Amino acid sequence: MTRVESLLTGLVIKHGRFVMYGENNRGRIIGCGDIGVKGNLIIQNVLLVEGLKHNLLSISQQCDKGLQVTFQPEICLVSSADYIKTHLVGKRVNNVYMLDISCINSEINCLLTKSDETWLWHRRIAHIHMYHLSTIASTDLVVVLSKLKFEKDKVCEACQKGKQTKSSFKQKNFVSTTKPLELLHMNLFGPSITMSIGGNYYGLVIVDALSRFTCTLFIVTKVDAFGAFKRLAKIIQNKKNCTIAAIKIDHGTEFQNERFEKFYEKFGIQHNFSTPRTP
Repeated sequence: MTRVESLLTGLVIKHGRFVMYGENNRGRIIGCGDIGVKGNLIIQNVLLVEGLKHNLLSISQQCDKGLQVTFQPEICLVSSADYIKTHLVGKRVNNVYMLDISCINSEINCLLTKSDETWLWHRRIAHIHMYHLSTIASTDLVVVLSKLKFEKDKVCEACQKGKQTKSSFKQKNFVSTTKPLELLHMNLFGPSITMSIGGNYYGLVIVDALSRFTCTLFIVTKVDAFGAFKRLAKIIQNKKNCTIAAIKIDHGTEFQNERFEKFYEKFGIQHNFSTPRTP
């Protein structure tokens, strides 16, 4: 089973079936296909499962196909029946054997397209953003890059895993607030590459913890965050006929400054901070 559609060849879409996990959880089966190329090991009938966290290989099914699966203290080998050819090698990580299946699809590299080549350069240059690669290409710093067009048309799985520095927090099964404006989450993004209709490059995002109602205010610079929030606070407090009780933000200087602190003290708003260096 896998959740990575790009690994599969001959994918056949299937609907209405599920795979059961532990604790009565289940994943929806999207389709079924094969992994491998002609002349190399082909893993058949691989299920494409939505939301699966890890690729899983059935040892019993490999044995049914006449392959030999050997487990040693540090490695695992999937070999032909006569042990002459080794198809897969796995390394033991804690109590789990992890197989490297990249060698199965190695022959596909001869069919590299220009699109694949852009992602190859993305991996070569330390997984930098496609925007920065375009900048390098436009200045002719690398001769080959000037002929390529860099667009982020898919998600890099290595970037997702490598750039997430902390595990995500577990979801709460209860709502900690009882009324609107009891807790507001606030953050600022920018400068964005694309300018808004009003000529702004920053956005102030405010989310109500209870209703999840979200308001986005576009501003010219970070300094304008206080003025935008002050105007919105008056409007929503008059509209909802209740006051803001608490605000949770990160440690950005656009929020952690004298003007915001005086505003919180004047209206009795509790000022909370999110945990540093967490998503």
